[in-house]
Amino acid sequence: MSVLIRGGTIVNEDGSSRADIRVRGGIIGEVASYIAPAAGERIIDAGGCLVMPGGIDPHTHLDYPFMATRTADDFFSGTSAALAGGTTAILDFIFPENGQPLRDACVEWHRRARPSVADYGFHIAVTRWDDQTESELRDLVDREGITSFKHFMAYKGGTMVGDDVLIKSFALAAKLGVLCLVHAENGDLVHYLQQKFVAEGKLGPEFHPLSRPPEVEGEAVNRAICIAEAVGARLYVVHNSCIPAIEALRRGQMRGVDVTGEALACHLAISDEVYRDCDWVFAAAHVMSPPFRPPEHQEALWAALASGVIKTTGTDHAGFRAEDRLLGRSKFTDIPNGTGSIEDRLHVLWHLGVNSGRLTPEQFVRVTSSAAARAFGLYPKKGLLAEGGDADIIIWDPAGERTIRAADQHQRTDFNLFEGMRVRGINRMTISRGDVVFEEGELSAREGRGEYLPRSANPRAA
Repeated sequence: MSVLIRGGTIVNEDGSSRADIRVRGGIIGEVASYIAPAAGERIIDAGGCLVMPGGIDPHTHLDYPFMATRTADDFFSGTSAALAGGTTAILDFIFPENGQPLRDACVEWHRRARPSVADYGFHIAVTRWDDQTESELRDLVDREGITSFKHFMAYKGGTMVGDDVLIKSFALAAKLGVLCLVHAENGDLVHYLQQKFVAEGKLGPEFHPLSRPPEVEGEAVNRAICIAEAVGARLYVVHNSCIPAIEALRRGQMRGVDVTGEALACHLAISDEVYRDCDWVFAAAHVMSPPFRPPEHQEALWAALASGVIKTTGTDHAGFRAEDRLLGRSKFTDIPNGTGSIEDRLHVLWHLGVNSGRLTPEQFVRVTSSAAARAFGLYPKKGLLAEGGDADIIIWDPAGERTIRAADQHQRTDFNLFEGMRVRGINRMTISRGDVVFEEGELSAREGRGEYLPRSANPRAA
């Protein structure tokens, strides 16, 4: 059955206009100022609403074992929450176990992702470099369309890799035309500070941000940019949280380095005061890396987002339950790192960004959808409302209001970072590849309907 969306204002990153949209077979078939209804067609009245591309979350961790536990959301619950919040596609991370062939890890992640109700793709985490790594990475690019390599400069003794691995992996990525991602924190310095605080008996959640000060992030962002510049790689720095990271990004961009950054909705909304709350469980529920920062860093992030120094937003969705956090009751270094916001990203960004005048609606589309689609090889199939593209569409009521509560959420965490926030601007309907999957609070997505998103590499001319 075809669908006709009438009476709304279409918003893309390059402008807005009053127009109708016809959807057939999961594809946008027609966009025009007026489209006459066809027999048997479902008509959706978007009067007073904005019609925008579905969100793309380039940074999630679903069904992921981490720090002696596992994230609360699997691919079914996580993507269900995403659709409810207006996100129609995600990019998750494959993590090979120690010594595991990358192909086997990829097979396992495909198995985990099978219940997904939203479209999904993968990044591959490069956690080692041996005689097989290069050929395995080439295989994933060619056969799986995985065109983004993730590197951790933190988590010493775990997923952290040294500069030697960064250099080899970045150089290969430059040859293959794929994108390098980095979690940029100086892992050696973080480890030193953690051990120092523990030795001094400073064990509570309030010492988590002190063990990861802005300097450890800024140094690592700058180092990753210098390596990418030297070998000619394209670089994407995930979850920038502070002024030193922004300054490093800006310097690299001014030198002509092909580098961009990502901000998380939670870093734009929450300050480090949460770690000093007298409720240990509440403070521990905010432990993530990089940590939340003082308010001046939030304002700098908003400015970087508006100016394009940072182009995308994600969630780093890796939520845990209170029982999981208690693993770190004796010392903060054992608290599972990660928070969940896959359902609330768009609402928080609209409320704090557009309503405040920090972002225009067009910039909102850029930072929630189109910039990620461009960066990760999904554009213009996704991230744009135009004829021939996937019918991933949200109908947004800029005057609608709701209060964010954990009790109402679709994600399985027992805590919400934005608990009690009253937001103006809400998602009324989510359409994923032509299917109405969320409508006025009701989710109707069929388990396993999500499609895998292989992507093409973009090798540069020799």
